[in-house]
Parts: sequence; structure tokens; C-alpha cells
Amino acid sequence: MRARAVAAALAAAAALASSAPAQQPTAPKPPHAVPPAPSFAFLATPPVGLPPMPQPDGYTPTAAMFELGSKLFFDPLLSRDRTISCASCHPAATGFAHADPRPKGIAGQLALRHAPALYNRGYGPLQRWDGGSPSLEAFVLEPIADAREMGSSVDEAIGRLRADTVHGPAFVAAFGKPADAEGLQRALATYVRGIALGDAPYDRFLRGDADAMTPQQRHGQWVFESKGGCWKCHTPPLFTDEDFHTTGVGARDGHAEPGRMAVTGREQDRGRFKTPTLRGVRLSAPYMHDGSQATLRDVVEFYARGGTANAQLDGKMQKLALSDADKAALVAFLESL
Repeated sequence: MRARAVAAALAAAAALASSAPAQQPTAPKPPHAVPPAPSFAFLATPPVGLPPMPQPDGYTPTAAMFELGSKLFFDPLLSRDRTISCASCHPAATGFAHADPRPKGIAGQLALRHAPALYNRGYGPLQRWDGGSPSLEAFVLEPIADAREMGSSVDEAIGRLRADTVHGPAFVAAFGKPADAEGLQRALATYVRGIALGDAPYDRFLRGDADAMTPQQRHGQWVFESKGGCWKCHTPPLFTDEDFHTTGVGARDGHAEPGRMAVTGREQDRGRFKTPTLRGVRLSAPYMHDGSQATLRDVVEFYARGGTANAQLDGKMQKLALSDADKAALVAFLESL
């Protein structure tokens, strides 16, 4: 059934693109005036259009863990100088990404890479742009000890949490014991799993709502799934393949950055970075692991020219024959997700 629905959508979009090329683009309609707030309910019942969320290994998330994690996410107490929280680099207003290419940590230091959106990270087996974090639980603790980010240590954070008159009792209530590293990572990871986004016009259109997408967005979907080839890496319904690719972002003089190679040690992984989700991408500029693309139109132009040449360039990277109308429609589609 899903395959027939996608085929029908592509056929309709193709017919539209060929029959009315001179029409003025229709302004895209965002799926939510404000994206839904993170919710513990999403762990069991994800937003429409998303698959069931994988359960973490070794424990069952609870509402108490989520509530505790939601408070810890916004508390700068975890940083050495008590100025930086998780939300400092991943603010909700910008899609849980950061509006700067590289966010500032303690003492104004810059993070190594752009802080990406956290939407639907509960589905990802590996975290970070280079996949260096083997799980969401590992990932949420790493910024605490990063000298460029929170600049503290997990032990120092645990000591503060145990002494805190609010967080201390909350840990006991959630886990039946005082704060420790395991409880801290489970609370934060449970909250991040609740940062989920779906139910876009795309999802409604596939469910049979013919008016869910504008003509321009439907044209953009057709480009995305046909001559644009975007789906090959940004695979629905999560709009990421959770894999790593060399697109040429950050390459200089034909040489790619280490990327995934820094984790695996394999030369064939040089320049490979994780495919980010496109859900909520309208909110999370700038783009790429280095924040080098300021707008979605810049991103589309980057891919249209085939990325940046280097010896490790992914074979999927090819120049695209996209008209200005195709590019504008593709942006409209991306803004609707």
C-alpha cells in the first residue's frame, strides 16, 4: 500500500510539473506553527509518519526519568562555570540545533562542529557527525567533560546533583538511589528520545490528504524522489539513512577532513559524515557539520553542483540538472518537513 501511495504521489507531482511550469510558486505551509514540545508519550506513540522507536538497552524509560531529564537539559549546573546547559547548544527555538556555525561553550570557546538538530535522535544507533558516540546514552554525557563545551567532569556533575536540593531528591524518586552517572545518562537520553517530529504535510499527503501539500511542495517532492536523488541518503520516513557519506563539505584543495576515519582508523572513511535528518530542517540553519551553508537554498545549490571535488567523494554525488523552479520547489518541500 505504501509503495502504491508513493508512486501515485510521484506521478501526480510529475504531471503537475510538466503541465504548469509557468505557475507562480505557492508559499509553503509549515506543518506546525510551533513544533510539538518534547514528550514522553512519543517514546511509545511517535508522531504520525514515524516508525516505532527502538527501546534502549538495559532499561525501560519512565515518565520520571523524562521529567528529570527535561530539567537537567536546561540546567547550567552541569558545566564547570555554571553557564552552559545542553540547551545552550541545542535550543528548542532553532530546532534543537544552534544558530551559529559552531556554538560557544564555557569561556567563549567554540565547539568542534556545528550542533545539529536533535529531532528523532532516539532512532539513531550512532551519534555525532562522525559516529563517535556508540549510543544516545554515551552521547549525552560527553559534552560535560568536553573542554570546549561544558568543561567539567561527570564526577563533578554528580557531586553537584547529589548536593542540589531539587535534583537530589528527583534522582532518588526516579531511580530509587542518589544521582550517579548511569542515572544521569538515562534521564538525559530519555528526554532526548522525546524530541520527536513527524506529521508533516508529506505524511498527511501519503495518508490520502490531497490538499496537505501545496503544488510547489509536491513538485519539490517529485524532485527529491526523482532527478534530485535526495532520498538515497535522506531516506523517508526519518529522512536520513543514518549512514556516513563524503559530500566534499570541508574539503580543501582536494583533500577531505578526517571525518568518520578519526573514529574507525580506515582511510576509506576519510571525509565521511553522518547524514542529518531533514525533519524540521527549516528551523535549524546553518547546515552541514561545519555550518558552512547558511540557507536551504545554499544547500540545494551545493548538491546541484555535485558537492566539492576530492579523492573520497561519494559516488552518489553527481551534478544535477535542476532549473530555478526545481530548486525553489525543493526548498519548499524541505521547509514543509
